[in-house]
Amino acid sequence: MDVVITYVDGNDPAWQRDYEKYADVPVLQKRFRDWGTLKYLLRGIQQNMPFVENVYLVVSHPSQVPEWAGEQLRIVLHKDIIPEEYLPTFNSTTIEMFLHRIEGLSEEFIYFNDDIFPIEPCRAEDFFRDGMAVIGMARHIFYSSMYKKHVRRSDRMARQALGLKPRMHFLRGQHSCIPLLRSQCAEAFEKQREGVLATLSRVRNDGNINMTFFLSYMFHKSLLINERLSCGHLSLALASESKLIKSISTPRRKLLCINDVKLSEASYTTYRDLIIRLFEQRFPGKSRFEK
Repeated sequence: MDVVITYVDGNDPAWQRDYEKYADVPVLQKRFRDWGTLKYLLRGIQQNMPFVENVYLVVSHPSQVPEWAGEQLRIVLHKDIIPEEYLPTFNSTTIEMFLHRIEGLSEEFIYFNDDIFPIEPCRAEDFFRDGMAVIGMARHIFYSSMYKKHVRRSDRMARQALGLKPRMHFLRGQHSCIPLLRSQCAEAFEKQREGVLATLSRVRNDGNINMTFFLSYMFHKSLLINERLSCGHLSLALASESKLIKSISTPRRKLLCINDVKLSEASYTTYRDLIIRLFEQRFPGKSRFEK
């Protein structure tokens, strides 16, 4: 079983030059800000997910690779998996459509954003059982937000790929890391190649789809177990020092998602320093992915 992590360091000058040249919207800090916590995600994987073999870090430029990264962290550049005509891209939903093209990727893999951490010991069976992925899927009807529009379109495209009739409701995957079957991602993509490519964009817009496309495809093929992963959530909009300490030092779930929000520079610095200190206490030793 492998892990794929998508990562952006918004402070990288090469990335900034591309963004200024090709993007027509202001940088959204909370989406591209680097909290300095990637190494603790990797330490969490080593300590709490010993069944993981390879970890792939997907970045736009070689300059995005942290200076502390070791040889065992497998680096994948956008150009390695995404056709040239769609680059550069600053849209995670575009990047997600091509993760299954990573050379050497295992059939069972888990997709992590860099704000989700294995904070307690996990089992392989938490994510895959009997050749099926495990994650919670919920049904929704209303879709006012951009994200919900992505989810609704993704589920409808998955149903269409399988020859199923559209429904009023749509499926949404649990907000957590995402277990996926590489062969099913490739199959869904090929069945809807023209439709998927038509949704791609450099920055997010209402017309995108997201990972729900692959999750729904597996769900409708009975290759997904609808069972919630043990994942806690902490929004920095509602955070306090005591909440951060409790969430990281004495977690109640196996996974922890720390959601970034719009913050003042002072608040960002305060939270970042506290989070790094708490993670350093929980994961003090280097992982095999560090020099």
